[in-house]
Parts: sequence; structure tokens; C-alpha cells
Amino acid sequence: MKILQNKCNFDNYRKLEILENPVLQEFISKYVSLCNPKSVFIRTDSSEDKQYIRNKALELGEERPLNLAGHTIHFDGFLDQARDKKATKYLLAQNQDLGRHLNSIDRKEGLEEITAYLKDIMTGKEMIVGIFCLGPLDSEFSIPAVQITDSYYVAHSEIILYRTGYEFFRKEKPDRFFKFVHSAGELKNCVSRNVDKRRIYIDLAENTVYTVNTQYAGNTVGLKKLALRLAINKAEKEGWLAEHMFIMGINGPDKRKIYFAGAFPSGCGKTSTAMISEETIVGDDIAYLRERKGELFAVNVESGIFGIIQNVNAKDDPLIWQAITKPEEVIFTNSLVTEENRLRWLGDERPLPEKGVSFCGEWFPEKKDEKGKVIPYAHKNARYTVRLKSLANCDSELDNPKGVKIEGIIYGGRDSDTWLPVCESFDWVHGVVSVGASLESEVTFATLDKEGERKFNPFSNLDFLSVPIGKYIDMYLNFGKRLSSPARIFAVNYFLKDEAGNFLTDKKAKHVWIKWMTLRICNKTKVISTPLGLIPKYEDLKMLFKEVLGQDYPRESYIQQFSLRIDNALAKIERIEKIYKDIEKIPSLFFETLDEQKKRLKRAKNESGPVISPEAFLKQE
Repeated sequence: MKILQNKCNFDNYRKLEILENPVLQEFISKYVSLCNPKSVFIRTDSSEDKQYIRNKALELGEERPLNLAGHTIHFDGFLDQARDKKATKYLLAQNQDLGRHLNSIDRKEGLEEITAYLKDIMTGKEMIVGIFCLGPLDSEFSIPAVQITDSYYVAHSEIILYRTGYEFFRKEKPDRFFKFVHSAGELKNCVSRNVDKRRIYIDLAENTVYTVNTQYAGNTVGLKKLALRLAINKAEKEGWLAEHMFIMGINGPDKRKIYFAGAFPSGCGKTSTAMISEETIVGDDIAYLRERKGELFAVNVESGIFGIIQNVNAKDDPLIWQAITKPEEVIFTNSLVTEENRLRWLGDERPLPEKGVSFCGEWFPEKKDEKGKVIPYAHKNARYTVRLKSLANCDSELDNPKGVKIEGIIYGGRDSDTWLPVCESFDWVHGVVSVGASLESEVTFATLDKEGERKFNPFSNLDFLSVPIGKYIDMYLNFGKRLSSPARIFAVNYFLKDEAGNFLTDKKAKHVWIKWMTLRICNKTKVISTPLGLIPKYEDLKMLFKEVLGQDYPRESYIQQFSLRIDNALAKIERIEKIYKDIEKIPSLFFETLDEQKKRLKRAKNESGPVISPEAFLKQE
């Protein structure tokens, strides 16, 4: 407390003293001593503290005001525009091993390196301490968390994205909580200068995440994907699931609302699915799932959205468009600011101005980077940060401490040639193995990988796993055994193409696929059984396209979209088997389930050829 007294004014020192939490005080004082800030600001749940952070972000130029009240823009550095997977590593003791798919570094070596980076890194700056609760307050899902940062942009983002936890800490006095330490490092023109020294290190032993020399929210807002890594490790020990999933409510038959959870890699339609018009959203990114009396319940860890803004427009995304184009608290990143102080982003379908300011500085048409490549006027991974309650379709159960009952789980990714537009698994095990654990997706701009490359991404969670993959699959299989009413598992694919490279489904067709899922959950329709799983009958989809979208649905489209491409499906299994055979301690049930699917596909090919119409399976029935 003496250390804190030297850096805190009376009010901020008193805020900590009131909490009567020695563990929290020790954590903060440790990094006050190491980072050596000019001062320390403790953020409580008060509106005054939130406004202080907003004002400082503007005062120091970390954000700039836009023409609409409450709207601000933040620019990350030109080379700091996505999650850096290579620089994200687990700190592991010599006897620990998470497998070759997860980056790691010797714990002692990593701590020495990150400590050296953090030494005096906040000299001349203010340290901001945010106190939060992941998940609804006063819930079995609740996890307390504390973030230390020197970025007002990061602190402001957390005001929008997370539930405040100061009073929660005051009441519960937790001695265990997730800890996050961040510094943007040396700044030049308000962006991190030393991105070559960007580090994101996760210490599972202490439930602590360190990030330095970066501002991009995916690397710095600790309570997001960084906390997900800590939560997965915690969930494995306690018998629940922490997932990279949205939660949404669908209006089903007989006025019954059905809740779905869904996992999609970034840039694959996850948020747009959760934001389907006339339905409701509980969350778009991270969910905690628990079993209660044999049923599956989930909560949204967050209270806001950090969403990709590319292609958000009034026609295709009316609910998001409405939320981010009205006077409301919204932080935008890496889009173009016009001379009129208005915003433009890629795919917004508005006229492009002749010049402006963007993530590359002053922008004009045909501006090129150092390699001679034309720089777009906004970044592909530009984002918006907005409260869920700003959305007209925010579900009333968002803050329900009991969560919502999940009756369907959806997995989707970018797959141009194999997966069907929608397919239901035979059962929980089949869904976990052949869909969730076998998920592949063509890479998008949200990470620093090569775009278009097909990446193995089990459960859309590989980037965030903190347990070995074999143990993670086992978690899922064992979790299902405790469910007397397992959620149905579905696969979707919005990116299937024909041989000419044209997409076979419209953007809005996803609403039809999900409405069909509700019919299945309510036992209102029958299906066609195929080697891959259960698919819709043409008559049901024809009815749904008319009811949901007011469109005709030609039988030719159905046959083209739902024909099984057997060779591609077999090639996928071969890729997945090859990957998993090189990973230790994969459950034998996993390979048995894949082998059964392979045999079904080969029998079908022998009987009907390499491309099989869905109606051929209907005739077999």
C-alpha cells in the first residue's frame, strides 16, 4: 500500500483501500513498481470514472471525435492490424506440453523477457486499472478479472465491452481472478512504435496475460480472446466449456424461442449470423457453457461487440447499420475519416471521397505502400465497438445469471468445395467429431496468415486453446455424456462455390438454414439421411424461402447446393486424419467415428458416383 500511496492520489488510493483485497493490492503494486507509471487511476463502476477515460483518450489523441455525438475513431499502427499468433505464446514449465499446434516458450525465459520489456515502460504515463466481471454478475458463470493498461483506447473499449466489477469485488472479495497487464509501449503519432517487439504471453500458472508494444484490441483487450485462453484451461479443470461462440435466439414454431450457440472462424459470417433480422442476439463472440440437470445452458461473457465492419451496409446489415450510424457511444478503428469528419469503410456502398485520413495516414486514391502496392482507403480488419444494448434486437436474457438453454450448436467456416449449406449431425458424438473437431476454413484478413489458405481450426477455437487438443476433444465427448437432452449439432457453409467460382447461396439464405434447424429441434419436419449427415428436403426449403425471404427456390438450386461431392469429402477426412494421427492422446472414438463416415462415403460413391444428388438418397429411403 505504501507503493500505491506514492502513485495514487487520495481518491484513487481510497478506491483500492475500500475493496479490502490484499491479493488485488499486491498485484497492482507489483506492476506499479515494475512499470513505474507517473500515476495510477483506479476505475470504479461510476459514470465519472468512465467519462474520465473517454476524455483522456480524446485529449491524448488515442481517439478522435467524429461528426456524430459519441462516435470516435482510433488508428492502430500500419503493422499492428490483427491478432499476432506467432507472438502469442504460453509460458510453460519444463514438464508441461500443450502439443505442437500451440505456441509456447519456457516459463522462466518468457517471464524474464516480458519483465525486461515492462521495466519502466509506463514512465511518464498513467496506469489505468479496470475491474470487471466476465459473464453476468452473481452467477455460477461469473469470473472476476482485472486489467492494467496504459492505453485509454483499451480502457475505453472495455467500458463498452464488459460488465464492470468494482462493486462485485467489494462484495465478494475474490482472492482468485484473471489478471492482464498491457502496455502499448513507446508511442509515435499515438501508435505503438516497436511492433517488432510485440509480445502476448499467457501464464496459466498465475492466470495472468502480458501484452506489450501493441494496440490492436485483439492483442490488448485482455478480457477478450486472451481471457478465453485462461477460461478454457479453467473449464477443463472444472468440467464446463469456454467457447468461441455466438448465442442467438430464433423465433421457432408455436411461438417458441430457441437458443443457438455457434462457432465460426473470424470473417466467416459469425456476427452476421448472430445479427439476423427479426431474431435476437445474446452475444457474438465468446460463450461459457455449463450443464444443469442434464440440459445445456450458456451466457455471453461480454456486453458489447468488437465487430468487423467491412461490408456492413444498410441493405445487408440493417440492425448493425442502425446501431453504428446513430448518435451513440461507438469506437471505430482503421476506417477512413473524410474532410467532413465522416466515416467510410470497405463495402459500405457509399460514395468514396477523393481524400481523407486512414490507418496509413493521409490517404488519396492510388496511394502506395513501400512495396508499391496500392493501399485501400480502409483496412479489411477495420472494426466497430458498440454495446449490445444499442442493438434493436438485443435479447432480454443478456444479463440473466442463469443463462439461456442451448438447443442447437452451429459450426461454420469458409469452404468453397465440400461442406453443404446446412447439415445436421446424426448425434452429439458425430457432430463433435465430424463437424466441430474437423472444422477447416479458408483464411481471412483477421489474422496475419496467408489469405485463402485452408486452415485446420477445430471448433473455431484452435488459436485460443490452452489444453492439448486430445484433452479438449475428450472434454467435449465427456460433456455430452452428462447431457440427457444434448443440443443438436449443425454444420453450415455460406461460401460453397460452383466450378466457375461463383457462390451458390445468397447472403440472406442463412436465415432459411437456421429456420430449418428450428423445425428440426421442434420435430416439425423429416430429413434425408446422407453419408455426411441429415439434410433438408426440397419441399421444406421451398416453403421456408417463400416464408422467410419471399423468394422462389428452384429445385435446380437445391440439387446444385446439396449434391454431395464425395471425392472432396473423402479428401477432407484424409486431411483431418493425417493431422490428428500426428497429435498425441486423441480419443479412439474420434478415429472410429471418422472411419464410419469414410465407409459411408465410399459405399455411396460405388453405388452412385462421385457427385450425388440429394434426391438420390431420398429414393433410397
